[in-house]
Amino acid sequence: MTIVAARTARTPFLMAMAVVLTLWAHSPALAQDVDLPADPPQSPVKALDLEVPEPEQTTEPEETTEPGFTIGPQDVLGVLVWREPEMTADVTVRADGMITLPLIRDIRAAGLTPDQLADRIQTLLREFITDASVTVAVRQMNSRRVFITGEVAKPGVYPLTSTVTVMQLIAIAGGLSEFAEANSIAILRVEDGKTRTFAFAYKDVAKGKKPLQNIVLKPGDTVVVPER
Repeated sequence: MTIVAARTARTPFLMAMAVVLTLWAHSPALAQDVDLPADPPQSPVKALDLEVPEPEQTTEPEETTEPGFTIGPQDVLGVLVWREPEMTADVTVRADGMITLPLIRDIRAAGLTPDQLADRIQTLLREFITDASVTVAVRQMNSRRVFITGEVAKPGVYPLTSTVTVMQLIAIAGGLSEFAEANSIAILRVEDGKTRTFAFAYKDVAKGKKPLQNIVLKPGDTVVVPER
């Protein structure tokens, strides 16, 4: 009896809900789809006008060093022939610029880069070894030397393993002696069988007056520091 009463008490509520749903379904204003507002337009991010500065136009300096190392007399070379250990050896370039290798015997090395020499050896070896592959490495750069003589603390022969100027070589040689004629230094360079002479005024260069005289030395150059 209690259960029946409870169900009877809920009946008006259910009927009322049914009426509301019916009106909602048949009402054009309520039944239409509700358009949700679109996302508010976002302000476009303005690209920053960043001006990239153009690189400064500079005049290419005159090249004062050789573009690549070239082999010279007294250089020690390592010649490696892939899978041919009897052909692999260290050789010294003779005074005539030649080296001697098995099978191909004498071949000129002086004046060539290591890659050029490797290509030449490889070409000659393929007459005997069809798949010859050659690599040439410089073990010692004995041909790249400069000389300084006269009134310096340590005159002698110095290896030219990097870019060295006249002023730097004088420093390497321990500096000028007290008897040096500092503004009468000369650099001797042999080119095509002829000797060129470059002047070097040590005191002026040290004061920044004649910077162009502080040239980059080349293999075989001799710096002469006279006595006053």
